[in-house]
Amino acid sequence: MRLYLRVATCLATSVAAAVALAPVQAAVRPPKLQYEIATLPNGLRVILSEDHSTPIVHVSVWYHVGSKNERLGRTGFAHLFEHMMFKGSKNVEPESHTSLISSVGGRSNAYTTEDTTVFWQTLPAHYLPLALWLEADRMATLRVDDAAFRREREVVKEERRMRIENQPYGRLSEIIYDHAFVAHPYKHPTIGSMADLEAASIADVRDFHGTYYVPENATVTVVGDFESAQALQLVTRYFGRVPKAARPVPRDIPKEPPMTRERRAVVEEAWPLPAVVVAYHITYDGHPDAYPLHITSKILSDGQSARISRELIYHRRLCLNAFGSGNLIEDPNLFFAVCIVQPGQTVEAAEKALIGEFEKLKRDGVAVQEVQRAQNQFARDYILSRESNEEKAVHLAHAAVIHNDITTADGEFDIFMKTTVADVQRVARTYFNESNRVVLHILPKGSGR
Repeated sequence: MRLYLRVATCLATSVAAAVALAPVQAAVRPPKLQYEIATLPNGLRVILSEDHSTPIVHVSVWYHVGSKNERLGRTGFAHLFEHMMFKGSKNVEPESHTSLISSVGGRSNAYTTEDTTVFWQTLPAHYLPLALWLEADRMATLRVDDAAFRREREVVKEERRMRIENQPYGRLSEIIYDHAFVAHPYKHPTIGSMADLEAASIADVRDFHGTYYVPENATVTVVGDFESAQALQLVTRYFGRVPKAARPVPRDIPKEPPMTRERRAVVEEAWPLPAVVVAYHITYDGHPDAYPLHITSKILSDGQSARISRELIYHRRLCLNAFGSGNLIEDPNLFFAVCIVQPGQTVEAAEKALIGEFEKLKRDGVAVQEVQRAQNQFARDYILSRESNEEKAVHLAHAAVIHNDITTADGEFDIFMKTTVADVQRVARTYFNESNRVVLHILPKGSGR
């Protein structure tokens, strides 16, 4: 009996050791999305993806306009227009779009990013004509009157107070981007500034609508229980009558000049604890370097076992909270890490530790197991984010609008899974350099430092 237990114990130990040393198995590739894509004569792009598993359909309209399309002194327009698009049209009363979708058992909403403004609804499949008609009607005949504009401007200002100005550390992102950018409109927040919102006029708003809310700047994506030929006929019937814009959609976004030396600043805010930010300028979504940068972001900051959290919060106890992100979007953006400094610790020690994690990545690289773990996290996120009609539509529309290549909706999976240890170290050495770095110390007001 003792011999059996000894052998069993040795066998279990050997198996455990083998498992620990064995490479993590590659994730199973999810099925590819099935879709059709067409462009109407007025320039509207249409993506159709049939899924007959449930009698549900999702309809979204992506306008290729976000806060980066706003000019200096008129920030917040894209987000303001997200609100204005629910204020009625020639044939629909204010707020009726949402209530009509809700009355048939559906739900709808909208959101604005730096690069896009998206309107969506999910509803029973036999109400697809209703959703398409509602979206086409507000694209063609939006009601932009002065009273509604003034009311909605106040709503947006209150939203800014609640989400940013009255939240502890609510202005963190705003501060980071204001100091990291000097020319590109990513410098200002999507919600805009109070001064710019107050200065906006109804003429500005109407001009913004006429410029960007046009068929050739929109992508309609329909995913769910329908027949593609019939759905395309419906889209053509309702959206095909919307006229083309009187002028081309402007794409003259100011480019951010390359940094030549480290940029530093000390800021005071009414926060309870100091924060340290270390940020680096990086490339854009879809660039070959973007994929290992995504993997790097997971290794450094995705979860409590990631490098930054593990080292700065749990091992060295420098930070009460520590986090970071590689913000990869349409134009070159930032990879940043933040430490909310633990009471009794210093901002200098926190800064040194944050920079040290980036330097360690450049100097020593990463382990194969770390890359495999990040790839498995990505595969998990990728698969789980394609379960619903809405999520499938996001993958397809993002690929078409941001990458201008719908095949990346599926193709990116293989690129991520082929990312190597050498790729991660290469992008770290490319971007995480002193001359490309922004360091911020954000101190509590009146701290006397």
